[in-house]
Amino acid sequence: MTKTLAEFQAERIAANERILSGDDRTIKRFFRLDGEAYEEGALPAKTKELLGLVASLVLRCDDCITYHVIQCAQCGVTQAEFEETFAVALIVGGSIVIPHLRRAYARMDEVLQVQG
Repeated sequence: MTKTLAEFQAERIAANERILSGDDRTIKRFFRLDGEAYEEGALPAKTKELLGLVASLVLRCDDCITYHVIQCAQCGVTQAEFEETFAVALIVGGSIVIPHLRRAYARMDEVLQVQG
């Protein structure tokens, strides 16, 4: 059964809090670096999130896809921009991406409906 966006967000936050409650510097540095990679820079944050979405689709990580769909929507990505991004991911990743593309479309619809 697919989690709702709220369930996904709550589970992700709780799991990250647990991970970061430990004392391992490497884990904490990686998490910080991951966050910093998507901040505004020479590329806008919106572009970076779209790149993350393509990578997530090609790597076939549904949790990452959901995360980046949410982040993209928060950056103002439109349905047309999502669809072009999905097309790039499909071309790069090939037909094996299609099951994840189905779920990405469902998440996009859900996120855009919530924002609408």
